[in-house]
Amino acid sequence: MTDLSVRLELAAVRDRPEVGDKDDVLRIIARVAADCYRLDADDIRSGLTAREALGSTAFGRSIAIPHSRPAGLDHCVGVFLRLAEPVEFDAHDGKPVDLIFALLSPQKAGVEHLKALAAVSRFFRDENMVAKLRGASGQDALYALLNRRREQQAA
Repeated sequence: MTDLSVRLELAAVRDRPEVGDKDDVLRIIARVAADCYRLDADDIRSGLTAREALGSTAFGRSIAIPHSRPAGLDHCVGVFLRLAEPVEFDAHDGKPVDLIFALLSPQKAGVEHLKALAAVSRFFRDENMVAKLRGASGQDALYALLNRRREQQAA
């Protein structure tokens, strides 16, 4: 992702998954993360749901960054969804979301989690990048865009 400490697998990037509401989004994130990173889907979903109960992780412009700290991680990982139809996410600006980047961090990753969350947030504040993500041709193109900055930082 935008930060070298956030790992994002191609299989964790989903383009136009079938969702009806926010609960479906959290369920898909949990299932994808469980499959890609060998985590417990119930633990992930429970953590994401608990975090959303504190307040929506939608930060405006139809983007959400749900996050949690499930057991079994030793580094930050991500799951990205581009929805075909936006869903209500209790955003402060009232707009439904269509771009979702879920950040999953180790349970004891205090500062690391905050730095990764800040990096993801900065990435999605780039209006040019957001437009490219919304216009991307599919999973491979989305993955390339999401990983481009990481590759530039490594160079």
